[in-house]
Amino acid sequence: MKAMKIEDVRAMTPDELEDKILELKKEQFNLRFQRATGQLESTSRVRVVRRDIARLMTIATEKRAGKTAVSKPVMKQKAKPTAKAKKDK
Repeated sequence: MKAMKIEDVRAMTPDELEDKILELKKEQFNLRFQRATGQLESTSRVRVVRRDIARLMTIATEKRAGKTAVSKPVMKQKAKPTAKAKKDK
């Protein structure tokens, strides 16, 4: 299974988000149990499920807070002055 797409997550209602989080937490528990007993075949699934849970929880928190789905643009940092420029001052 692939990771959930953010567009799909944002389209969910708060109740759907909570249901999906519970479902993924159950899957995460089962994967941990399989790993402990040596029955886990897809180790990468553990990571995908963990990240999906985090993604869903973040969107659920945003929806509860009433935030918009638009992310902020990243601001560029100013270049640090070089040692030579500091010496010239």
